[in-house]
Amino acid sequence: MIRLIHAADLHLDAPFAALSTERGSERREEQRSLLERLADLCERTQADLVLLSGDLFDSDRPYYETTQALARTLGAMKARVFIAPGNHDFYSPRSAWASLAWPENVHIFSSAEIESVELPGLGCVVHGAAFTAPYCDQPPLRGFRAPDDGAVHLMVLHGDVDGNGRYGSITSSDIAASGLSYLALGHIHTCSGLQKAGDTYWAYPGCPEGRGFDELGDKGVLSGGVEPGAALMDFVPLCSRRYEILTVDVSRGATPQAALEAALPGDARRDIYRILLTGESGIDGLDLDALEAVAAPRFYSVTLRDQTRVRRDLWSRADEDTLTGLFLRRMRANLDAPENGGDRALVEKAVRFGLAALENGEDCCP
Repeated sequence: MIRLIHAADLHLDAPFAALSTERGSERREEQRSLLERLADLCERTQADLVLLSGDLFDSDRPYYETTQALARTLGAMKARVFIAPGNHDFYSPRSAWASLAWPENVHIFSSAEIESVELPGLGCVVHGAAFTAPYCDQPPLRGFRAPDDGAVHLMVLHGDVDGNGRYGSITSSDIAASGLSYLALGHIHTCSGLQKAGDTYWAYPGCPEGRGFDELGDKGVLSGGVEPGAALMDFVPLCSRRYEILTVDVSRGATPQAALEAALPGDARRDIYRILLTGESGIDGLDLDALEAVAAPRFYSVTLRDQTRVRRDLWSRADEDTLTGLFLRRMRANLDAPENGGDRALVEKAVRFGLAALENGEDCCP
């Protein structure tokens, strides 16, 4: 079995514009440290191959120190490394892929047409292609068929399975017809897990380091092995920080601050959180500065968003000569009904749902 690591979408030198200037700079440094964690994984697993499926850089003009760090780290690996540039870091004569002297163990695919590299010592052939512009309208796998020669055929591509035609569209039928043992893809930032079309296994590892709240939770790479007719690829988290979204109903505590404190996780000091405050608040709304002071020490970075609604008097329309007024009068009578056992909260909840239905909206629903 060929041992391999599959990674993609590092997006080195991403701006992290939503963070402060200081935090953004720290995050870019942490992205570079991701390379060391990748190298450690390569050493631990004794990988034969490292397949990097594009968008290693966030743009076609990365910082010089970033390209040096990547070249140095990849060159120190004992594995053979194959890179298929993506739409963010596309191959061109002026790109870092062409202008830098890359280590001997690194092969960079440089054409939009599929190239093939034979590795007789591993009984393997690695195929791949590159983005040569920010967009690729040509389906890169269309018409490809690996020879039935007993070798393990791998391919490294940046592309979109059954998706946008501008980013190297790949169909499931193209994958099934490819004759590949494993197709290592990049472009989608969520790990797909191991998939199969026909006899071909394929996967997206997702991005190994989140950059925003559209990239939540653990991020990492795929590591495992491939042999003729079989593949086993496990997700390995490598991110230094996680992005998470937490919803807090401020109505559930004696005060909004108490509700927030009760909901905060206890082990998120390295993580980046967005907290959505929901439920009912007082007529003057929430004191976000005070609530942020409570939350800030628990996280690397946190933002609060007020999505509460102003508390309303449930019974304010009870005297109206309307269907709503009749409903409220009857429900108020239920407050003292023996069968409710004095459960005021239950009656009030029923009132909110009833008002929402009568007003043809959901503003009152808990």
